[in-house]
Amino acid sequence: MQGTEPLVLLPGLMCDGGVWSPLLADLPQGLRTQVVDYDLADSINTMAQLVLDQAPDHFALAGHSMGGRVALEVVRMAPERVTRLALLDTGYLARPAGDAGEQEANKRYALLQVARTQGVASMAHTWVQGMVHPDRLSDTALITAIVGMFSRKSPEVFACQIAALLERPDATEVLRSLAVSTLSTLILCGMQDAWSTPAQHAEMRALAPHATLDLVRAAGHMAPMERPQDVARSLVRWLEQPRAAA
Repeated sequence: MQGTEPLVLLPGLMCDGGVWSPLLADLPQGLRTQVVDYDLADSINTMAQLVLDQAPDHFALAGHSMGGRVALEVVRMAPERVTRLALLDTGYLARPAGDAGEQEANKRYALLQVARTQGVASMAHTWVQGMVHPDRLSDTALITAIVGMFSRKSPEVFACQIAALLERPDATEVLRSLAVSTLSTLILCGMQDAWSTPAQHAEMRALAPHATLDLVRAAGHMAPMERPQDVARSLVRWLEQPRAAA
């Protein structure tokens, strides 16, 4: 490997280390990993500060879904501490104005209401339908793992993380800054991710031209759990990649 820096892993909305655990065995032996928990943080900025408070002085950083947005905020706040950056099944734009933004808020709040009134597991069973490749909806082990992971979080955590996402910062300039940095960057997406689409990741790659764009076949938004070996192979290549020239 090019470096021995530890790898900090950032989970997405209502996720924990369970989103990363299926692929850890396929990462380089001896690699130190750390998963950050956001507790009741209710803004992307606060989550990023938690990462910086808990992380080593210098570290590789990988974020999935909401965790990718947190990773971009970490780079905005302390670019000198991040040695490598991986953004998985994520986005970079702020919530849109007007009807589109209102529709997003209404959908998120409707899920929160289900979590509060019927339980997080009930909400998760509905939510997961659009989160994985359609062929995997009958995969009992996978769906049970995803629903179980969501269920480890409370409605209070869900409310905080929804608030963070609805007020998420625009990270366009952070991505543009990567075009002139030495940061080795991976942008990865499930080919059937309907939540954070491949087209969105292509936009991110255009803003950070030296980044590597990997699309994972037969995977949706939960690619690290759906296709852990494929995602791990991408991460290993990223970890072994020399840093880009300044």
